[in-house]
Amino acid sequence: SAVALLVLGAALASGLALALLPRAPVNRLCTAPNNKTGFLCDDRVTCVPASWVCDRVSNCRNGEDEQEQLCGDLPHSLPGHLVFYCRSPRSWVYADQRCNGMNDCGDCSDETGSLAACPPCGQEWWSCSPVHYEFCSCIPRRLCRDGIQHCLGWSDEFLC
Repeated sequence: SAVALLVLGAALASGLALALLPRAPVNRLCTAPNNKTGFLCDDRVTCVPASWVCDRVSNCRNGEDEQEQLCGDLPHSLPGHLVFYCRSPRSWVYADQRCNGMNDCGDCSDETGSLAACPPCGQEWWSCSPVHYEFCSCIPRRLCRDGIQHCLGWSDEFLC
C-alpha cells in the first residue's frame, strides 16, 4: 500500500506539473466561406467569418468568438489576422471586409491602394469611377443598365 501511495503521489505531482506548463497559443486562423479570413472555434472545425467575431452573437459552440478576452479592447484584443487597418489612423475593419467591393473604411483604403492589395474587379463587378461613395473602383453588375447613374461617365448605363 505504501508503493501504491507513492505511485499515486507521483501521478498527482506530474499531473500538476503538466497543468502548470505554459500552453502554446491556439492558431485561430482559418478560411471562412467565400475564401475570406476567419476565426477557428475550439471544435477545430467551425470557421467563423472575421466580421462575425465580437458581434454579440455567439457563433462558436462554446461562445469563444464573443469572450471578453477577445472582445474587450477592440481592435487591439483581436488576433492580427482578423483586423485590417484603414489609411485613417483610428479606423479599422474586419479582415473579411477588405476587398469586398464596399467602402467600409470610408476612404476606400480597404479597396484600393497598396495597403489593401485587392485584385481587379471580378466578373460580378463593373470597373468605373462611382458617383456614390458606397463603392470605390467597381460597382456590382446588377446596377448596370438600371436607368440610374452609378458611374461618373455613365458607363454603367451605356457600356456595361
